[in-house]
Amino acid sequence: MDVITPPPMPPRGSDKIWALLCHLSTFIGMPFLLPLVVYLAMKGDSPYVAENAREALNFHLSLVIYVLCCIPLTFVLIGIPLMVAIGFASLVFAIVAAIKASDGGCYRYPLTLRLVG
Repeated sequence: MDVITPPPMPPRGSDKIWALLCHLSTFIGMPFLLPLVVYLAMKGDSPYVAENAREALNFHLSLVIYVLCCIPLTFVLIGIPLMVAIGFASLVFAIVAAIKASDGGCYRYPLTLRLVG
């Protein structure tokens, strides 16, 4: 017997805007602060916004850890190209996540450590 799951509730009101801002917070200069504040403020009100904010926060924390791991590798001359690749990938992934959030979904960033649960 197949169990039919109801479709998820569509985002309401300004939920899409909050989700978009969380994913694009790098472009406005607040990569940690904005997703953290939105997650803490909206986790009881909107599961959609909370999930997007949590994903964005986990992604930004993962980026910091990856860049910190690249710093010792700069002495072997591979750290700088890796940091450039991480920076480029972060911009591309943020744009993809914002597009997915604007469609009402939640993007799961690849290679992201799930630190905030």
